[in-house]
Amino acid sequence: MNLTAFGLLIVGIPLASRPLCHFSRGIGGVLIGASVLAAASPALAADETLMAADNGEVACSVSAKGLTRISLKDDRFASISKLTTGNEAEDFTVVNEPTRGDIYISLPDGYAKATVSFFGTSGKGFVYKFACHTGADDAHQVFVHNRELVAQQPAELARRASPQDAAIALVQAMYAGASLDGYVIRQSLPDPVRVGELKVQMISEYRGLEVLGRVLRIENQGRKDVALDEKVIAPSNALAVSVATSTLKPGAATTAYIVLPAGASQ
Repeated sequence: MNLTAFGLLIVGIPLASRPLCHFSRGIGGVLIGASVLAAASPALAADETLMAADNGEVACSVSAKGLTRISLKDDRFASISKLTTGNEAEDFTVVNEPTRGDIYISLPDGYAKATVSFFGTSGKGFVYKFACHTGADDAHQVFVHNRELVAQQPAELARRASPQDAAIALVQAMYAGASLDGYVIRQSLPDPVRVGELKVQMISEYRGLEVLGRVLRIENQGRKDVALDEKVIAPSNALAVSVATSTLKPGAATTAYIVLPAGASQ
């Protein structure tokens, strides 16, 4: 069993393309977030990854002297609307790159304003108000994720036939605290139990026809570090286990996500 750590940002699915033979108790967790990659790569440290809603505001940064690329995840820019003053020192330039549908922003020399604002309409019909502050001189990238499109990803995965995909979609939904097509979420839950020095409380349960998922809060009430072994936090029939940390310090708590066959009673 691999206990795969969770990151902080956007859901990734590294196991989705692996052969089914990897789907077992060792399926591991779903890697959440690009923050680990950003920390490991200085070149990506200045880039921004933002979540936005239809008709919502996107607060980002633009390069003062270099190019700024803005990219829509799983979408593309269809049009840009902005004011033109006729003063070259106050008018910024927006170029729509047709191949990928990204836009590139450049500011003129001597641009005196502290902000850049415009509206962008996407190919899927979403409209965003961009309110960007001028920042450093280096080239900059902004990646915008739409909340509605992100929310659709678990449901789309759940509709696939593979049990591996179903487990991945379920872990994604549990991590996000989101509903998932084909699952009933139960919030009326039993009292916490003690497992050695660990206090284990079920937070929520997702019941589907083929599998069910459980979200557990695990707290170390002892005086020593505790290794979160799969045998401690999950029953023997668990299909997948993902936990935010493999070692729990005294007084610390973490969350575990467990996928079981439907009908499991433990």
